Amino acid sequence: MPPVTPQTWRNWAGNQRATPRRVVTPRSTADVAAAVKAAAGAGLPVRMTGTGHSFTDVAATEGLLLRPDGLTELRSVDTATGLVTAEAGMPLKVFNEQLAQHGLALANMGDIQEQTLAGATQTATHGTGRDAAGLVSQIAGLELVLADGSVVTCSREERPELFDAARAGLGALGVVTAITWQTVPAFLLEAREEPMRWEEVLERLEEFATGNEHFEFYWFPHTDGCLTKRNNRAAGPAEPLGRFRHWLDDEFLSNSVFGVANRVARRFPATITTINGVSARALGARTYTDVSHNVFTSPRRVRFKEQEYAIPREELADALREVRALIERRGWRISFPIEVRLLPPEDAWLSMAYGRDSAFIAIHVYHATPHEEYFRGVEEVLTPLGGRPHWGKLHTRDASYLEGVYPRFGDFLALRDRLDPERRFANRYLTQVLGT
Repeated sequence: MPPVTPQTWRNWAGNQRATPRRVVTPRSTADVAAAVKAAAGAGLPVRMTGTGHSFTDVAATEGLLLRPDGLTELRSVDTATGLVTAEAGMPLKVFNEQLAQHGLALANMGDIQEQTLAGATQTATHGTGRDAAGLVSQIAGLELVLADGSVVTCSREERPELFDAARAGLGALGVVTAITWQTVPAFLLEAREEPMRWEEVLERLEEFATGNEHFEFYWFPHTDGCLTKRNNRAAGPAEPLGRFRHWLDDEFLSNSVFGVANRVARRFPATITTINGVSARALGARTYTDVSHNVFTSPRRVRFKEQEYAIPREELADALREVRALIERRGWRISFPIEVRLLPPEDAWLSMAYGRDSAFIAIHVYHATPHEEYFRGVEEVLTPLGGRPHWGKLHTRDASYLEGVYPRFGDFLALRDRLDPERRFANRYLTQVLGT
């Protein structure tokens, strides 16, 4: 890749890049408001970036780029109600540490914690859960700077329409500067990870989904091997992984060895079937109990590109069988496992799980590997099922498709027209997914 200058932004995977005309690091909500007003005077669009963990160019701009590094304050903690307000640029990993110090936690989260609070929520980042939904469902209030530079707050009681739209707002309605969370008392999770055969997993999907608070699995293409993960609350005591086992599984095998394997696979694709077979066997069964965020999240150091779709949960088994058949028909060599997660219905308008029990199918390729044919082929399987693409992950859907799978899509667009008629917060990606 060419060197990155101070004015150049790129994402974590390295597949998105932008050179904004101006870059500002605001230190307060007032700074954000002033920057938005100044951009309007100069006729520049505005975007707030996060840590670049989206694979789409949702955060990119050629106008004014706001960096989140100066908005990291923990504003308030109420241990009695669990309401916690933090600024938009605080990374999730820091937020988790702050919550733990006050005996609090998020009820559910995804499998990495590098994103900023605003970046994760604006793209509807989620984990897997039977009862506890994604991050947007744990938001109790938002503070935003609108296109005219005004500062507003919203919640279920105050501006509820804006609240339901802006929790997963793609940055299209305003710049999120602070988020109030409904947290829960800190808890332990018992993690049970177990290799299992493909057919057994599919046959027992309903059992696993209803019998566990958090269930997910990975399938290694070209094999019958899956790795299942079942996480449930535990009374304790904590029995975390030993230092050596954590290093061996989560650093050495899942990152160092996996990274080497993908570099080899990229150069010698014929080795992928063998590598996947070894990978499926290398990560063996383990059970441990730890604080929730240590169980929910894992280090991800091998860079990749990703596509993820949410489909109705009842379609999951058939969809997976069709994806597997497609891989075999096309003769693709896929080195990354396919990840499957579940989520209950959410009520944020642009949540991928809006209004339905959802299954998420995520596919990946090594960051230096072409992805277009594979991703497009899987899209062709999932879109006839009403699939909704993750806003932060690669897809080809546009506004004409999305309005057919999101019941409140038109309401979102109407609200955007009122709040940002001049499209101060527009960029190429928002034009694709929301239209003009």
